[in-house]
This record gives sequence, structure tokens and C-alpha cells, in this order.
Amino acid sequence: MTIQKRLRLAGVASIGTCAALAISACGAPTEDNALSEEETDCATYEEFGDFTEERPSVSIYTPITDAEADSYEAAWAPFVECTGIQVLYEGSNEFEAQIEVRVSGGDAPDIAAFPQPGLMARYQDQMVPASPELEARATEGWSEDWLQYGSFDGELYAQPLSANLKSLVWYSPSYFAENGYEVPATWDDLIALSDTIAGGDMKPWCAGIDSGDATGWPVTDWVEDMLLRESGGDVYDQWVNHEIPFNDPQIVAAVDKAGSILKNEDYMNGGYGDVSSMTGVSFEEGGLPIASGDCAMHRQASFYSAQWPDTVTVGPDADVFAFHLPGNSADETPLLGGGEYVAAFRDAPEVDAFRQYLASPLFANARMKTGPWASAHSGADPANAVDPLMQMTVELFQDPEAEFRFDGSDLMPGDIGSKAFFEQMTDWIKGKSTKDALDAIENAWED
Repeated sequence: MTIQKRLRLAGVASIGTCAALAISACGAPTEDNALSEEETDCATYEEFGDFTEERPSVSIYTPITDAEADSYEAAWAPFVECTGIQVLYEGSNEFEAQIEVRVSGGDAPDIAAFPQPGLMARYQDQMVPASPELEARATEGWSEDWLQYGSFDGELYAQPLSANLKSLVWYSPSYFAENGYEVPATWDDLIALSDTIAGGDMKPWCAGIDSGDATGWPVTDWVEDMLLRESGGDVYDQWVNHEIPFNDPQIVAAVDKAGSILKNEDYMNGGYGDVSSMTGVSFEEGGLPIASGDCAMHRQASFYSAQWPDTVTVGPDADVFAFHLPGNSADETPLLGGGEYVAAFRDAPEVDAFRQYLASPLFANARMKTGPWASAHSGADPANAVDPLMQMTVELFQDPEAEFRFDGSDLMPGDIGSKAFFEQMTDWIKGKSTKDALDAIENAWED
């Protein structure tokens, strides 16, 4: 599920203050920001063309609002100023519903940032394929693992915009240090550590899976991470595309591996109660017992850093931090994540120029400097990240040995990925067997 988007929208009463306003009118500081002299020098932007006489506009529609939207605008402000291309930004908390209305109604934006590749695929016939120049930039910056989700029939239509990492375990560095615990390098190390902690006076793991209509999605992320570790990317792709049944033995094994932690009464649910307590705890609150000393570990994405109270500091030597959810061996780096993809609905030089800029390392590095954000772009310098967590995320994404896969429930049909999968995994936490839960999802997909 596009949880990064959900988090952005938590507590948001209206669309961002800059929505539907030209960059020249909102955000877009070219002074008093972290950009370098080179990044604000117009000579840097000559490669994208000179539109300063005609000053055309490009509209972009995204699910990104508020402070994060302002950070995007601040990053591309020099591009706007130097090329003369005006960027009309609109962020909406109803992106998924409204993009359908706008495209089908003939009011598509010039560019849309899709958080769900499965949703984006519906509009292939309306989308403008990448130009050769854009494809060259995207191919240079992003791996095939990432580009596959923006490609249809072997042709690139949309390049990645951002990257968030789900394969993380949050913990307390001070608690680990006080007890002589080391960050586990393998899955067996993780289980051994869990057993050690469970043998003391603390439950090693905590979680919450309540998320309103989307209750259960944290469990689906666990399953996706386990499948990537147990069977690899090829089987993961077959599962997402329903080329193997949802109740295939390999999926059963992945769910049961997730259950070795999630349904283990000795492990769960620190600070809250037994396994069943997870269904009554919101995902936002799931990891908070780490800060109060009632839980040792919580598997959740990089965006969980926004959930900690202001009194809690995030960092490798601070109150809380995160480590990579290990693979079966120390040399494996399976990564589950998500992000937005840049699709165009108008074929024009200024649209292509802006898309090329968004595919460039120039944009990636500028955006990292204007607020918390990570990229899997090969030209992104981790040193430009605004905090250690984002820096670690970029480094993991750039690991040449890492195997990345996009959130599977976001790639499946909505009735499966965002409904049956969520519901059955919630019932599974409540006690339903793995076979019965997966049989039910498979039957729903066949219907």
C-alpha cells in the first residue's frame, strides 16, 4: 500500500498551500536554501534547453502535499528560473480517485506522479512514452529493478521519482549497547537475538496493524519481505502477476516465516499484550514501546521516522534508529520498497525537458538537500541526505548486490492487493490458518 502517501496525509485538512500555484508564486526559494552555487547557476541547466522567451508551463499532479511538496518545489526552483519553464504544482489527498476523473474527462495533467505502478498501468494508452533522451538518462540513473515498473511492452513510459525503503527494523541503539547486543547480519542472527531478549523480561517485537479501511497492510509487507528472502525476485514477480497461485507452497512458506515472529507469543507484542493485541493497535503506534523501553524491535519502513514523538531523537547513536531486515545470509540484500513514477500525458518539448530534469542526478541531489527524502538514483550522493536514516537508505538502494522489488500489494489488482490480502492477513493474525487465508485470496483472484 502507498503508505508513504497515507502518512503524508495524516492530519491534513486540505491540499498543500502551494497546490495549483505557479512555482514563481509559492515555495521555490533560490536563496536561503542548501543548494550549492553550481545547483543555482543557470549554466548548469543549459542541457535542458532555453525556454525563457516563450516561458511555457508544465502542470504536475501528485499525492504529495504540504511541507514535502514545498521541498520538491524548492529543489526545482533553479530549473524554473533558469530554463523559463513554469511548473504548476498540484498536490491532492484524493490523487488515486481524481486522476481517473481527470484522465477520462480529458483534463489530464501534463505530468502525474503515480505512487502505484499498477494504477499507472491503466493509463498506458494515454501516456507519452519516454523520449530517447529521457530513456538514456533514466537508464543511466536507475536499475532495471526500478525501471521495470515504469515500462510496458518493453518500452519505458515513466521513470522513478523517489524511493522509500520498507525492509527496516527499528530499535534502540542504547538498549542494544547496554545489553551487548549487535545488529544482526542474518535471519538466523535475528531469531537468536529475539530468543535472547524473549528469555529476559521484555518481548522482543512490537507491532500494530490497525489502519482503518486498510487494516492489515503491515502484515502484507512482512509477507512480501519474507517471499523476497525465501524465493527471490523471479518468484516474487510471478506471484504479483498471478502466474503462480496465491496459495502456492512458496507463498505458504513466506507467510509461515512471517508467522514465526508475528504469531509467536514469546515474541509479540511488547508494550501491548499478546499476538491478538496487534489488531487493536494502530500502525502509527506499533513501534512506540521501543522508546519507552517496553519493546526491542519493530519492522517498519523508513517513513516511520515521522511517527516518533518530538522528544525522541533518530540516529545511530540516538534514542532510536533502524537496521536492514537481514536476508538469510550476510551477503544478501533483498529490499522491499516503494516510490512515485513520473508519467506524462502531453507530448511537448517543455514537458520532456522537465521529465529529463527529474531523471537527472542534478534533481536527485538537490531534492535530498531540501528535506527528508531518498533516491535509488546511481548519481545520488548519500552525503547530501539530511539525516543518517535517509543516508543509510540511499546507500542500501545503491548497493549493486541488492535485489529490489516494489510493494506487491500496490502492484496487484485493487480488489486483491488492497482488499482481500489486507482482510485475510488480519484474520490470519486473529488465528486463521495460513492455508485458509491464502485459499480465500486465491479464490477471490480467480473470481
